[in-house]
Amino acid sequence: MTSETLYGDSLPTRGLPAGLYIVATPIGNLGDITLRAIDILRRAAKIACEDTRHSRKLLTALTIPGPERLLAYHEHNADHIRPALMAAIENGESVALISDAGTPLINDPGYRLVADCRARDFLVTGLPGPSAPLLALSIAGLPTDQFFYAGFPPRKPAERLTFLQTLSQIPGTLVFLESPHRILRMVMDAATVYGDRQAALCRELTKLHEEILCLPLPALAEALSQRESLKGEIVLLIGPADKTQDSAQDGLSAEERLDEALQHALETLSLRDAAAMVAEALAHPRKDVYKRALALTKK
Repeated sequence: MTSETLYGDSLPTRGLPAGLYIVATPIGNLGDITLRAIDILRRAAKIACEDTRHSRKLLTALTIPGPERLLAYHEHNADHIRPALMAAIENGESVALISDAGTPLINDPGYRLVADCRARDFLVTGLPGPSAPLLALSIAGLPTDQFFYAGFPPRKPAERLTFLQTLSQIPGTLVFLESPHRILRMVMDAATVYGDRQAALCRELTKLHEEILCLPLPALAEALSQRESLKGEIVLLIGPADKTQDSAQDGLSAEERLDEALQHALETLSLRDAAAMVAEALAHPRKDVYKRALALTKK
């Protein structure tokens, strides 16, 4: 394929086969856009996106004409907009689906649109490209033979602890997204539930201030507690428990498990907060856990 085929002035007028095109876009560095993605974005009749303002900037940066083709499609309007996109495809138009950054459908709306298109036997094809979770896995040095993408944890502490507990037996690396202002609490909770598992915090991937912190969870919580603030997109990876750790935990009594969880929590939390968090995580009465935490601090 020649550069003229990809970028020629007449290209936008050349139609694409009717269907849905899932297009990955850069997560930070604009140079990560693929030639094929540029081709499809130039030629698609409609471009469904999360935020038209954000995507208009992307088209401008890539010198792709036709911002009027942008159509907002996000979690708040998906049920309303999806029939219009289906009708466009049925009428012979091509629809490109993009997210604000990365590969669509990874924590973005779209799976219902894909499912509906497949149910109607419409063309559905994907253009692979940037994905923050996969990039984080490839550079963090944690096991990648098995992994579980868990997305954003719940915001409420009790719900987050329960959520983390449900993932504790998964044998592979756990992959989370989290916001900068909740990441410290998330790591503290993870240390309470998972103990000394290895973790990697991947921030601002592909951007100027990219940062990777690879530490056991308690040490990562301590490092984050020393930071005034964090900015940018964050992927948090938590490695699986090793077999020796599993064997050791399997042999612990209920009292020993409680003490271990409290000792981890007390490394980064006040006595009251540690007791409350462990009580939620292990489903123990809060008063009993507080008494035990108080006894441990007096040893």
